Amino acid sequence: HFSCPSKTFSDSWEIIEGLRGGLSNVQEPENQAGYMLKKRKWPMKGWHKRFFYLDKGILKYAKCAADVEKGKLHGCIDVGLSVMAIKKKAKCIDLDAEENIYHLKIKSQELFDEWVSKLRHHRLYRQNEIAMFPHEKTLFHPHYPLTSSPTIPDSQSIRKRASLAKQSSLHSPVSFTSQAKVTAWLQSSDDMDRCTKELSVCEAQLLELNHLLRSMEVLHRTYSAPAINALQVPSCISAGSIRLHASNPNLSSVDLTNEKTYHETLDSPIDVSKLQEDFCRIVSHKSFHSTMKSALCMLTTEKERLKQMLEHDSCPAPSAQLMGLKNALASAVIQNAELQERLCKIHAESHIPEPSVHINLNSCDGSRPLVHQASNESRASITESLSEFFDAQEVLLSASSSENEPSEDDSYISDISDNVSMENFSNEVENERLNTGCVENGGSQEQRRCCLPSPSPNTSNISLWNILKNNIGKDLSKVAMPVQLNEPLNTLQRLCEELEYSELLDKAAHTQDPFERMVYIATFAVSGYASSYYRAGGKPFNPVLGETYECDRPDKGFCFVAEQVSHHPPISACHAESKNFIFWQDVRWRNKFWGKSMEIVPVGKTHVVLPGFGDHYEWNKVTSCIHNILSGQRWIEHYGEISIKNSNSEKCQCKVTFIKAKYWSSSMNEVEGAVTDHKGKVVHKLFGKWHEGMYYGSPPSATCIWRMNPMPPDYEQYYGFTKFALELNELDPLTKALLPPTDSRLRLDQRLLEEGNVESAEVQKQRIEQLQRERRRVLEDNHMTHQPRFFQKSRDDTWVSNNTYWELRKDPGFSNFDCPVLW
Repeated sequence: HFSCPSKTFSDSWEIIEGLRGGLSNVQEPENQAGYMLKKRKWPMKGWHKRFFYLDKGILKYAKCAADVEKGKLHGCIDVGLSVMAIKKKAKCIDLDAEENIYHLKIKSQELFDEWVSKLRHHRLYRQNEIAMFPHEKTLFHPHYPLTSSPTIPDSQSIRKRASLAKQSSLHSPVSFTSQAKVTAWLQSSDDMDRCTKELSVCEAQLLELNHLLRSMEVLHRTYSAPAINALQVPSCISAGSIRLHASNPNLSSVDLTNEKTYHETLDSPIDVSKLQEDFCRIVSHKSFHSTMKSALCMLTTEKERLKQMLEHDSCPAPSAQLMGLKNALASAVIQNAELQERLCKIHAESHIPEPSVHINLNSCDGSRPLVHQASNESRASITESLSEFFDAQEVLLSASSSENEPSEDDSYISDISDNVSMENFSNEVENERLNTGCVENGGSQEQRRCCLPSPSPNTSNISLWNILKNNIGKDLSKVAMPVQLNEPLNTLQRLCEELEYSELLDKAAHTQDPFERMVYIATFAVSGYASSYYRAGGKPFNPVLGETYECDRPDKGFCFVAEQVSHHPPISACHAESKNFIFWQDVRWRNKFWGKSMEIVPVGKTHVVLPGFGDHYEWNKVTSCIHNILSGQRWIEHYGEISIKNSNSEKCQCKVTFIKAKYWSSSMNEVEGAVTDHKGKVVHKLFGKWHEGMYYGSPPSATCIWRMNPMPPDYEQYYGFTKFALELNELDPLTKALLPPTDSRLRLDQRLLEEGNVESAEVQKQRIEQLQRERRRVLEDNHMTHQPRFFQKSRDDTWVSNNTYWELRKDPGFSNFDCPVLW
């Protein structure tokens, strides 16, 4: 049940309280209707006026009252299942419904107070309804008009179908031995109550569709109506939507009554087109697909939770012996890593007469051979990925097939596989970059670690709601979080992760055609988001003011340096160089928590210069949103448009769109782009998924430009890190001697978390944050401002490198350098 009290913040945000303590009978509220301003959905900006109708905790909206009457709704919000916050001064109302965040505004203070009062009442009523009748929730149909209509089932028919649904659910067999466990699971699961409600809605909608189909079949036989499969499909829905009854075997198996009963209920010949219109209206409505998708997601989550509970109950409770074995295993893993490191050093110092013989001492090293041919397994993976993607992109194909059918034949997939092999894995031409580096000191390791010292800690005992409930609509960068919620990397290292696929910039530097160069630049911009797919569960450490990070990678041909140049607002600047490119950016983030989701809005530009051609590319970043912050499986979504321009030439430009997931579609993480000339004519098309790969051209001759590297073994247990991320915080004695004391690798709390010492990491984190507050107080008392060491402000207020870091590192070295004490 709901028991979060109202809280008022300094910025006047207030969380609307939910149902308190025990269950109570809440009087049914009166309906509320009227116009409010609603913030436009991405990618549009600004506000527009919409008509809202609030009925028993369900808030529907459309363009006008007539559209609501006709059932032409733009959206439907379950207020009882949403986190609601208000800002009285600005007369704003925010509803976080998990899938979407709705921002509403009212101009009149009187109307604002009236809407808030009604929403409070309806929210309590809806929550009380959910709590009182978790398995018999009121069904609502957002696609039905407000007034009665012959094509709409009345309340009696809905109750009849709900009763049938309940009766059919009683036939589900449950084994006697697991009955108690399942009962306990149901009682402890608030999500199951919501899932039951979603399933009830789904079943009622499917029963309604089945009723319409049966009616049309009876009419066909009785009045010689046209065959159902010959009916004209209205343009309002796609061909894929009308196939719902054919792809769902349960739909035709639901037996409401016999054929005779259907025939008797028809008082007169009904226009088939009217029945067809009703059928299509229900199927094509957003809420129908949204409810189906939501129910499937919750069923999957609850199935996994029940499975874990059954497995847990079938095993004995963790004993001291088991914990001892676990600790012994962790110790053995650390000892094994130390032994491997010693063997690597012995191997490096030994003299081998045959240099062609390669001894791979680190069996888990994920490096590829110079020439890699796609295996059968990789081809199968490519087939699966491409079929999934091309099915979702009907606009790219001349014909669409069922979601379960491959979109192209084996020869096409073979061509794509060959393209992947040639384009993405062949590095004969690029091997010369392995011999380049910014610093000639031998500090970089050839044998890099493939595993962290300790897996990620358990965070199930942390109540995020208690931490975040007072910060609705606020910037979370100023909110102190428990160290368990962090990952053992910080924001400066995250910036370096964007260079994981720097070979795309190397390819661009060796490409003569300017339009193809732009293709590689655009793909590089997309590739920087790939590692976030598995990282929605943790957050990076916030760098303290003056903190630095370097990454010297001769194997990749670049050297990177970053510094935290500002604390309020937090600004991170970085700079990387190789013989082929120069990369820099300064980024500041605005993080806002909306109750169930957190939006991350980056501000700043990314720059890449290709000295060989005199090109200077710059582009923006897109918005990121982490969903299911408080419950369930967190997942991250990126949406927005990246606009890439060459400031030294107007010959071509590129726009890449990260497509926001739609409620009624299973397609996610899709990216589309186009490279155009100075007249706006499209020269190259790009498409793909930011967590899988990118292609350019048009099917079936599309070429793979980039694919995400395979994840290391057991990555789920190690923060979801990629192989490149595993190496970012690695510290060996040779490198340690060359680093400044401000480098992130030397930060104690981050290092302790990586080693699995959570309690000590929390102590050090608080100490380091206190040190930063004291340094800031000293600067303020002396009317001084912090001056970054390795970056300076340019004329356009962006931070750029002063090109002193690597020179100082080389001579005289940072051991003799006056650095602030950060930790």
